[in-house]
Amino acid sequence: MKSVKIIHWREADGMWLGYLESHPDYMTQGETLEELKENLRDIFNDIQADLCR
Repeated sequence: MKSVKIIHWREADGMWLGYLESHPDYMTQGETLEELKENLRDIFNDIQADLCR
């Protein structure tokens, strides 16, 4: 399994925001940290799929 560094933080309204360190233009959010991580995994998988095409 590949290791990817993520940057994340919690906003004052309680939402979690973050992005993949290697792809800072693809920011996402989640109501929980787990939801944010799932969204970041989806972004990573989409990027990897595009690279394999």
